[in-house]
Amino acid sequence: MSDRTASYEGVLDAARQIAREAVRTPLIESPALNEQMGGRVLLKAETMQVAGAFKFRGAYNRISRFTADELAAGVVAFSSGNHAQGVAAAARLMGTRAVIVMPADSPAIKIAGVKAFGGEVRLYDRWKESREEIGAQVAKERGSVLVPPFDDPYVIEGQGTTALELLDQADGPIDQLLCCCSGGGLMAGINLVMEARSPQTKTWAVEPEAYDDTARSLAAGERMSHPQGPPSICDSLQTPIPGVLTFPINQRVLSGALAISDLEAAEAVAYAFRTLKLVVEPGGAAALAAVLAGKIETKGRTTAVILSGGNIDPGLFAAIIEGRFVPATQPGAAA
Repeated sequence: MSDRTASYEGVLDAARQIAREAVRTPLIESPALNEQMGGRVLLKAETMQVAGAFKFRGAYNRISRFTADELAAGVVAFSSGNHAQGVAAAARLMGTRAVIVMPADSPAIKIAGVKAFGGEVRLYDRWKESREEIGAQVAKERGSVLVPPFDDPYVIEGQGTTALELLDQADGPIDQLLCCCSGGGLMAGINLVMEARSPQTKTWAVEPEAYDDTARSLAAGERMSHPQGPPSICDSLQTPIPGVLTFPINQRVLSGALAISDLEAAEAVAYAFRTLKLVVEPGGAAALAAVLAGKIETKGRTTAVILSGGNIDPGLFAAIIEGRFVPATQPGAAA
């Protein structure tokens, strides 16, 4: 782990570093959604980022700073899929090789995405094995550089460029911002920017009900894990504990954390498709799910929502939009 501390100035530097390769994703406003929620809802569509998720920002900000020796040695990462694809895409752009440690139950589309970018995939059992230990071992064996999914200042700062763009694109003040939260890298990067540029904006983390480690940590005043729960369709949000580097930032800035169910996530995926004409994965739709489910007041307010990723398996997507999805916690569940 780096000795650097992530900062707003670092986010500004990251914006310059990634400008040529990262997509400046659109900020979308839907009249239908505004009418339904009784206020303005601004949607930052990171689904349109390179590799289909915000993760490319942080991955490229880190890997593009490799020395010649580090590029020759390659990169190792561990991820359920979006960081994996972001790292593989960044590695290919920088002409280096990538080994990605992924859970065996990762969506097939995310595994295929890593391979399409030229990455080598190592699968593991997320319930019985430690991805951190496997990643460290692979890095040691190969002499490669380990790029973690959130606990790296360059990664955090790269993710924060999402908020820089959002504030530049918005045509007025933002009352509140909702963002999915797992290890907390995207949330921390956004919070660095909001703290510096828009301190009046209240920021909220959104997590799956059974993976509410950020909420537990905020309540306890220290990093806390959650009990092992059933798998969630929000596969990208199943990190067991907030990051060492990310939590202090989020603890300082967040107004709180909201929880959503798998059914609410699925309903948000369906809404994004039918009403917004967007393909969003369940974890990427978590913040939208919280808004649609009324977890926060939106009437008369301007609410920013981060749609963090769009990498969803076709089978699950079809089940959701056709109304066949049943949460795993219910009898007869099927996706």
